[in-house]
Amino acid sequence: MDLATGAMGSLLPKLAELLKEEYMLQTSIKKKVDSLEKEMKSMQAALCKVRDVPRDQLDIQVKLWAGEVRELSFDMEDVVDKFLVRVHDGSELAANSNKLARLIKNMVRLFTKGKARREIATAIKNINKQVQEVANRRGRNAVDNIVCGPTTVTPVDPRLRVLYTEVTELVGIVGKRDQELMKLLSEGDILSKEKLKIVSVVGFGGLGKTTLVKTVYDNIKEDFDCRAFVPVGRNADGKKVLMDILVDLGMCGSNLTLWNERQLINKLRESLQNKRYLIVIDDIWDEKLWATINLAFSKSNTFGSRLITTTRIVSVSKLCCSSSTDSVYQMEPLSDDDSKRLFYKRIFSGESGCPPEFDEVSTNILKKCGGVPLAIITIASLLASDQCIKPEDEWHVLLKSIGHGLTENPSVEEMMRIISFSYYDLPSHLKTCLLYLSMFPEDQEIKKDGLIWMWIAESFVESGNGRISLFEIGETYFNELVNKSMIQPVYDKESVIGTICACRVHDMVLDLICLLSREENFVTIVNGVSKEEHEATPLESGRILQVRSIATFEP
Repeated sequence: MDLATGAMGSLLPKLAELLKEEYMLQTSIKKKVDSLEKEMKSMQAALCKVRDVPRDQLDIQVKLWAGEVRELSFDMEDVVDKFLVRVHDGSELAANSNKLARLIKNMVRLFTKGKARREIATAIKNINKQVQEVANRRGRNAVDNIVCGPTTVTPVDPRLRVLYTEVTELVGIVGKRDQELMKLLSEGDILSKEKLKIVSVVGFGGLGKTTLVKTVYDNIKEDFDCRAFVPVGRNADGKKVLMDILVDLGMCGSNLTLWNERQLINKLRESLQNKRYLIVIDDIWDEKLWATINLAFSKSNTFGSRLITTTRIVSVSKLCCSSSTDSVYQMEPLSDDDSKRLFYKRIFSGESGCPPEFDEVSTNILKKCGGVPLAIITIASLLASDQCIKPEDEWHVLLKSIGHGLTENPSVEEMMRIISFSYYDLPSHLKTCLLYLSMFPEDQEIKKDGLIWMWIAESFVESGNGRISLFEIGETYFNELVNKSMIQPVYDKESVIGTICACRVHDMVLDLICLLSREENFVTIVNGVSKEEHEATPLESGRILQVRSIATFEP
């Protein structure tokens, strides 16, 4: 199944199947089916054009038309599937069935098949009418004038592991940032050093706050009696955050889910009493949420415990650091030199640096990335796609497309627009596989093998020439998304050759794919909190009929 073309890929063969003699459709209905098949092929070709154009460059009427065609293809497939299931014989009667029972069964089958043929005839007439209406609207829209831009397992780009090490170094490990954060955690007089100290790291999304804090956390965690690192994210639930902290501290148990916030706070205070602890609460968006979490931490008799928070919101960071002993650490963008180092490392192999002909255009592109590591990696991966450097003229086209970039407008919207360049550069099958990740909870480590099998089950993986398995093709998809920097690889710590065992989706990328999934009616999250909805509501009964698959995740 292709996100851009809906059910067309599986519908067209089924329409061809209906034309076979064994289904004994009337001649007039066969002609309508044949006409449907030809019209849907034409619409499929138009949808393939639409999918290659960024949504912000599409006319709104074209967007609506494409969405209408996709929904129509799903409705048509439902009708055809229902007919094919009903018209095929059911399971054979048992060998010891008597003749009368067998005769009655055969009579019922004949009646059912005749009824199914009449129903499919009526359904085909109705669908034909709908298709003609949609086809007429296509004539009024500029779909045909859209101009499109330009068998072994694809390996992961070997430069990527070095690149991610480089990012870590630039935002923390080998530099002044981790030293500055360590200093904030340790400074103060003798009395204040024995109290709970809170340090809040604040900065724009994509700067590497989590990377920096995780580096410091790993370096100092053995100096504390107990520790926890808990990702939060947008629209987080206070009760779940408290439970996650307790679980990280080793307080497992199914009864935690039965407790209310007051009970969880009391249990957490009790667990931390007379202990020196280190706790990181990553990516807080809400002041009210922090006010709830903060109740769990006593300010006295903490034996020099440390609490680190990260946030994009200045007011949240100030609220976290209300005491005179607390500190706010403002995360700054990379310097020009570090930006170039990261950019060139991704694109140009070896230590030769940037060729002279790319020097000026690369400098201008980097200015528009504003020293934000995520933006730099995303743009660099686009220019170094398929393990080769794109021609210089494409660099200039990209530079012009970025506009002001992050230099004049360091906003979430502008960052997402930069990331979207890489999304629209993906082939259609990779777009579908990437948008599928929008259903996973924020900050989740997604196991590679399990994800590939899920893609296969959803029919996202296209079969090859028979010499390579579906799983190997799916592995190629996974590696291509890693190479494009759309997902972040998680390496097996026990592997000496750098084997990738899982992936994560950066929250900025997750914001983008959740937005696109919602616009395309691709993923709906119910009975929980999603990235794209404040409170997800149950599906309407009518929409349940259009659900193609369901995935559940433990809270």
